[in-house]
Amino acid sequence: MNFAVRKRRAPSIIIVSLVDILIILLIFFVVSTTFKKDQPEVQINLPESKTATKAPAELEHAIVMVDETDAIKLDGRPLGVDELESAVRNLSQTQKASLALQADRKASFGTIVKVMDALKLAGVRNLPAFTRE
Repeated sequence: MNFAVRKRRAPSIIIVSLVDILIILLIFFVVSTTFKKDQPEVQINLPESKTATKAPAELEHAIVMVDETDAIKLDGRPLGVDELESAVRNLSQTQKASLALQADRKASFGTIVKVMDALKLAGVRNLPAFTRE
């Protein structure tokens, strides 16, 4: 009895479909990295500074304070985060221009960000922070 012996072909990899998949992945990564630029930025002023300068005493500062229990005060008057925006809008232009943030080191970061957002909504553009020398 004669058996027919088949010759085995060498396996081949089809590269055309792999190139298509590679190009699609490349397009996906290029497009998805362009969306990363739209993330909001939050500027953080640290509580200690070696280069802090003293402001002249003639300026009438309005001070927003956040203590360690996350209580918010505007010039010593206790306020809530909701009331802060309207209270800052009612300040005079000179006080609004010289408004500063004084936050305790142990205050929660979330409360400080809420305060900064409320001040931005109220029209405060430049917000310095009080620091220790």
